[in-house]
Amino acid sequence: MPKLKGKPKPKANSDTYILEKFLQTYEKHCTASQSCVSPTIKQGLRKCIANDMLITKFVLTNVETLSRNLHPVSLTPLLRTIRDERYRLGNELCIWGIKLSPQDIANLAILLELDGRTIYPFSKLEIMHHVLDLWTTERLGMALPYSNLSSLVLDYSKCGDNGVNRLTSGLDGNRKLLILSLCYCDLGPKSGSMLATLVIQTAICDLFLNGNHLQCLGATELLRPIAEYAENIGQEKKGNALFNNDTAHHLLEANKDAVIHSKAVSLKATSKKNNFITLENPEKKKKRKGLKKKSKKPDSGPWLAKLHLADNAIDGRFNQREQNIWEFIQLLTCLIRNSDHLAEVDINGNAIGEQCAVKILEALKDRKKDEMPNLNIKITPQISSMTFREIFKSCSKINTAIKRKKKKAK
Repeated sequence: MPKLKGKPKPKANSDTYILEKFLQTYEKHCTASQSCVSPTIKQGLRKCIANDMLITKFVLTNVETLSRNLHPVSLTPLLRTIRDERYRLGNELCIWGIKLSPQDIANLAILLELDGRTIYPFSKLEIMHHVLDLWTTERLGMALPYSNLSSLVLDYSKCGDNGVNRLTSGLDGNRKLLILSLCYCDLGPKSGSMLATLVIQTAICDLFLNGNHLQCLGATELLRPIAEYAENIGQEKKGNALFNNDTAHHLLEANKDAVIHSKAVSLKATSKKNNFITLENPEKKKKRKGLKKKSKKPDSGPWLAKLHLADNAIDGRFNQREQNIWEFIQLLTCLIRNSDHLAEVDINGNAIGEQCAVKILEALKDRKKDEMPNLNIKITPQISSMTFREIFKSCSKINTAIKRKKKKAK
C-alpha cells in the first residue's frame, strides 16, 4: 500500500522549525516550574508558524479560568526558553497582569543587560497592572543603563514617588531610552522635579503621566526647565533671523554697487581695440566641485515631543492657589510658542478654567503665525464652546489636497 502523504517536516534552521522548537521548550519549562502556559504566547507562536514568520513581540498574560487548582502563568519559563534557544529576534516584551516574584525580576534584569555572551536586544518593555515594590524598581533601574531599551511602560504599577526615585537613579545620562510611560502610578507633586531632572539628563522625548496626582506644583516643576530651555532657543532663533535679514540687506546694497562698477569697467574695456577683458558677474557664485554642505546636527537639550498630563488634578482643588495654575499655564504657553519639537500635549481632565484656555489659544495662534510645526492638544471641554472650537481648529491640519479637488470641481 502506498504511504499516506502527511504534513512535511520543517527543515532544520527554518523559521517554522525554530518556532516549533521554541514552543516545545517553553511548554517543558512551564511543566518543570509548575506554571501554566500563557495563552497569548502560544497563540502568537502558532500564528507565526502558520504564516512562516519569526516572532518579534512576546505578550505574556494570565489564564482566565474559574478553576482554583490551575497554576498561574510565570515569567521565568519564558525567559529560560529565550536563553536556552538563544532567540535574539525579540524586540518587544509585554507582561500584562502577571504576578512577578523577585526571582522573575532578577532574571528579567539579567536578560536585559547586554554584558552576557548572547545579547537579547529587547527595545520595548511593558509591565502593566502589577504593583512594583521599591526593590523591583531599583533592580530595573540598575539594569536600564546596560540595556537596549528605547521604550519603558510601567502603567498601573502603583510605584509612587519613592519608586520613581529608585527607577530614575539608574537613568542618569541614558541616551537610549526615548519613551517613558508612568500612567496611574500614584505619582504626587514630589515626582515633578525628579522627572524634570530625568528629562534634562536623558534623551526621553515622549513622557506619558496620565492619571497621577502631580497637581500644579509637580506639573510646574516638570515644565520649568524644559520651557526655559525652549524659550532660550526661541530667542536665539529670532536673533539669528534678524541678523540674517540685516546682513542680507547689506549684501544686496553692496552687490548693486559692485554691478554698477563692473558695468563701468566693461564699457571702458570695450572701447579699446583688440583688448578683450572678461569680467565675472558678482551676482553669480562659482560652484566648487567636491565640496558638500555639512548637515547640522540638532542641539542636545531637554526636548519633548509628546507630553501627556491628563487627569493630574491641575486645578483649584486640594488647597491649590490660582497663582499656581497661572504659573503652570505660563510655562505651558511658553513651551507651545517656542518648541519646534513639541507635537502632542494632553491636559484633559484638569479643570484649568476659561481664562487659562484663552491663553493656550493665543499661544497656538502665535505658533501658527510663526509657521511652526503643527501641535495636537487635548484640553478639558469644561470651557466655553467657542474657545474649545477655536482650539480644535488651530490644532487641525488643513488638507490641501481636498482644497485642490474642490477648486477643480468648481
